[in-house]
Amino acid sequence: MIEVAEEQLVGDLGVLMAGTTRAALDAALVAADPWAELGALIEVEPPDLAQVVEARYAEAESAQRRRLTWVLEQLGDSAGPALLRLLGTHTGDDAHDLLGTAVRGGLRVPGELLWRLVADLGDAEPVLHAMGLAADPGFADYLGQRLDTAGRRAAAAIALGRLGDRRWTEPIARRLGEVDGLEHTAFVVALELLGDPAAVPYLVRQLTKATAPGDLLHALVRLTGRDPLLPLWTGPSAESRKALWRKWSEVDPAVRAEPEVRELVAGARRARFELHEGRRRIRLDYDPPAPGSVWPRWNRSLLVGGQPLYQVSSDCDTCQTMLRLLGWPERVTAASADRLRTAVSTVDSLADGVLAALTPLIRELPTGHYRAYLVDLPVQRVTDPGKSWWVRRWAEREGAVMAADDWPGVEHFQLPERIPGPMPTFGVLLPTQPRLDPDTVARHRAAIAAGARPGVVVLGWIEDTWVEAEFQERFLVGAVLDGHHKLAAYAEAGVPVRVLLLARGEDNWHPDHDWLDRFEAVLGQFSG
Repeated sequence: MIEVAEEQLVGDLGVLMAGTTRAALDAALVAADPWAELGALIEVEPPDLAQVVEARYAEAESAQRRRLTWVLEQLGDSAGPALLRLLGTHTGDDAHDLLGTAVRGGLRVPGELLWRLVADLGDAEPVLHAMGLAADPGFADYLGQRLDTAGRRAAAAIALGRLGDRRWTEPIARRLGEVDGLEHTAFVVALELLGDPAAVPYLVRQLTKATAPGDLLHALVRLTGRDPLLPLWTGPSAESRKALWRKWSEVDPAVRAEPEVRELVAGARRARFELHEGRRRIRLDYDPPAPGSVWPRWNRSLLVGGQPLYQVSSDCDTCQTMLRLLGWPERVTAASADRLRTAVSTVDSLADGVLAALTPLIRELPTGHYRAYLVDLPVQRVTDPGKSWWVRRWAEREGAVMAADDWPGVEHFQLPERIPGPMPTFGVLLPTQPRLDPDTVARHRAAIAAGARPGVVVLGWIEDTWVEAEFQERFLVGAVLDGHHKLAAYAEAGVPVRVLLLARGEDNWHPDHDWLDRFEAVLGQFSG
């Protein structure tokens, strides 16, 4: 009798919960601001919300269906079964919206259902993207037939790349000269996804024609594993294009090349050097394309040990600088780590051989033209999102209302004041390892109090943006490569941090101004 009563109680609670969720959903759909109310309901996230949305969908008006589809998109993986059931029973615009939502969520649509959607929607972009996610080679020929269809060929190429069907490597590569803009980028990214070295000769030939060769060069590095040093891009002249072509024509992908630091010139506070054939285990790089996106390249990440550590803002000139912790990868441990730490135990000048000791770590970076700066930065430790520049910057935007919490999801260090200059400029240093040992921090703090100035090694870059074409903003961003405990000790002691900042020209190049001028403008006042 007790068991029956408990079962009845559970059933009654389920009915009550469903009724409560349905009432809240109905109220949100007809509210003065339905999107805000639906967002609030999603934050509460009743466990039956996906099922209630699915049940409500059949009787909803067209505008309400779009809102319900949006709710399912925000719920993520938990809404997948509901989305598939709705896709099986709806057609036309409803099916198009539902399928687009499924694609953006990375949901794999069963082949039989997808072919039925083809009969209904034809070769609509969501259909092509869904084929790429389906992991079914039976879709490859259908996609290949769309490589010459205007408005569809970009999605078809990306989908073939996701399927990994290398029969289509050469057909995609041969068409590189026939597409431009986003379509050209999509074709190059498709070749990267296929991972087929057979595309390399086609990519090299395209260098003689490219007015913006970045995508081609990125793909060549990905497909060959080689990373030769190239001149910083000086514009689409015939001479510049020929120089790139000549360099890559000489690269033999079958030959393994070891990283090498060359042309090192060091002064007390400034140094420059070249890194050839860097290992690229620590780098800023584009993420794979987001399913369903019209932008083949958009999001970037900072990778450590080859694994994403932070999602980094896109290189859009009107989008604000963003960083978001993705997870802690395995730490990169360079050879000769003891020598490195000895060299930076106290740093007074870059001309004292410190960069030679850093060579094992430098080799883990991408090929490039580098500058090293020895600067003393005042810092504070930030544990409260409201005190971080990621949030405080909103106060610098006259008339703007903060739209979101921009906290990167991890405590970090920052310069306590704006860096003087013609635009709002903020300095932040982010960790690449999760935990600090209090005893080690205390030991470094004692050494600092006694006059030592240990070096904190940072990979830095500058982001200039014109947010929404209205607010100028500049960030000096640094990822700590070595010296987390020293950084915390400096902050506790209230002493400016002795930072050895490595900056790669290729990560900071901008067509409108010299990247070195920007670093001098930001760091010059901290040189001591």
